[in-house]
Order: sequence, then C-alpha cells, then structure tokens
Amino acid sequence: MTDVLLHLATTAEWRSHLAAGAIAPSVAEFVHLSTPGQVALPANRLFAGRTDLNLLVLDPSRIGVEVRYEPGLPTDPASMRFPHAYGAVPACAVLAVVPYRGADGFAAPVLPPVDAAGRQAVLEPSFLRRTATHETPVTGGVAVRTDPVPASHRHNRLLVDGPADAATVAADAGRTGLTRATLTGDRHASTAAALARAGWQVHPLVGMAGPAGGTRGRTEVVDVETLRPVWDAQWRRDGVDEAVLAQLTDRLLLEGRVLDLRALAVRVDGEVVASAVLRIDGATAELDAVEVGPAHRGRGHGDTLLADARAIAAGAGCDLVTLTADADDHPRSWYRRRGFAEVNRLWEVTRPD
Repeated sequence: MTDVLLHLATTAEWRSHLAAGAIAPSVAEFVHLSTPGQVALPANRLFAGRTDLNLLVLDPSRIGVEVRYEPGLPTDPASMRFPHAYGAVPACAVLAVVPYRGADGFAAPVLPPVDAAGRQAVLEPSFLRRTATHETPVTGGVAVRTDPVPASHRHNRLLVDGPADAATVAADAGRTGLTRATLTGDRHASTAAALARAGWQVHPLVGMAGPAGGTRGRTEVVDVETLRPVWDAQWRRDGVDEAVLAQLTDRLLLEGRVLDLRALAVRVDGEVVASAVLRIDGATAELDAVEVGPAHRGRGHGDTLLADARAIAAGAGCDLVTLTADADDHPRSWYRRRGFAEVNRLWEVTRPD
C-alpha cells in the first residue's frame, strides 16, 4: 500500500495520543512517519524486541500539516527519504491501529485495506490484542489470553483472519487451551462448516459499518462504574453466573486503557433505560452492547442511542462507526434500515466439551 503513511507507537503512547487528540512532535520539530516499505528499519532500530508496538495507519489527506520527505540517519540508505510531519498530527487521521510485533525482529508489515470493510475487520482484534496479557501466534492469526478476566470469552480466544482449515483451528485451540475462536472473512465459510460437522458450536455474524455524524440528543456519556449495576441486572436476566459478573464490566475498564471507551446511557426520570459502549480508535468507532431495558422497549430509545452514538463519534473525529450483529437475528435488519451496510462475515466457534 503506497496510499498510507505509518507512525510507530507503543500501546501506552497511542492511548496518550488519543487523550490529547493528536500525535505531537517529540524531540524533533516533526512527527516521524514512514512508508510501509520503510517502517521495519526504524522499528528494528528503536523498538527491537518490543511486543507492545503498533502501526498507526494514517490517511495522508487528513494529516493537516506539511509533510516533507527528508533523509534519516547517516547509516540509512542514501536514497531513502522519510516523511516528516511538521506539526501535530490529529488522532482522527489514524484509520487503523495494527499491532506490530518484533520479538524476533520486525519485518515489512502486511496492512489491512483501509476501506470500511478493512477498518471494521481490524478494530476489534486490534484492541483485544492490545488489552491481552499474552499473545501466541497460531495458524492464520493469534491467540489472546487476558489474565485479569479469564471468564470473558471475548478476551480469551483465537483471532483468525488468515488461511486456516478446521483441523488447524481445532489443533491450535487444543494447543493454547482456549475453547473459542473468531474466524473473520468469507474464506472461512468452509472452515466454519467443517467445524460444525465436527461438533463445534458455530455462531455466524456480520460486520457492519455506517457513517458517523448527526446532532447529539439526550444520550449521556457516563463512567463505566455508573452502568455496572445496569449491566449486572441484564446479565443476571441472561443467566450469567454470579461469580463472573464483575469480570464482564472489569474487561471494559481494561479496554479503556488502550483506546477511548465511552459508556453511553439514556435516562428517563433518572432511570437508565438504554445503554451501550462506544469504542473510539482514531477515525473509527465501534458500537457495542446496545441494550434497552425490557420494560422500555418499543419507545424509540434504541434509535436515540444509535443516533447519538454516531454524533458522539463524529464529535471525536470519527467518520465511520462499525458494529457486529448476529447473522440470524433481527438487529441485523434494524441496523441496515438505519444506514449500516454489511461489509464482513464472521463466525464465532466454540469447541465441544
């Protein structure tokens, strides 16, 4: 890809950039950037062995300051010119955050497309990898394990987006001791079908994307802890074991350390009647956990929450809001009627006991 530029940042640095709203020049008077073909050189020089590094994938048209192509260090190839951004680069110029691991040295990266499908596909695996305490390579992807929240299936699973057949997925699950995997992309339809025949539980999903924008209404951005009692009540209705309830909110606190996570609430007479989670990661946001209380459904609260989430995302500089919906449930068509397009296919698969 020659139509993007890259900036290297640790997970902690990126979270700091998000809080500030921009990537500011550090020691030099410019922000160091690279092309995809160059980035391995400064990564190996500055971050050798690091396992918390990320590639911030930038849209050059959104950088907003002058970019000059200039020599790097005297030891760099004489013909190589690095892009330097002379001024702060807005965080909303970042289309995707791609984990970049260099335990054995950094190689030229494989970058996702930066269309709606690519941005939707990369966001969740990216923040799960940044949140995880352990990451293990597997065929076609990685396995993540997040020690503080072992009961969270989302944070302890295989994330597979490259080629992998059913036997390989099963073997990697056994090797890592994990029982679940997410398979992303059309290529995995046959893998999911084969796992279903082998007794795995297979749950088809669709990745969806729509534009940010609009005017914000009465949805509040609240502290995660404010919604803990609301979510606990919801999960109790769903039959979640009392012993794991705390972890289901605690995992959001962990995510808030690696991206801009906002808990959303709609109140009526002081009571929270609808809630959601909005994750903001540069120019892309993900809407998740949209829930309207059983006694308050059919009154437009879901529409209020969705419209306001899109407005809040736009206010943070996002141009795209993504989400994941069950392929076989009515929210899929509900979101479609509200301007969300289906851009990806996914399967959540669970190993038989």
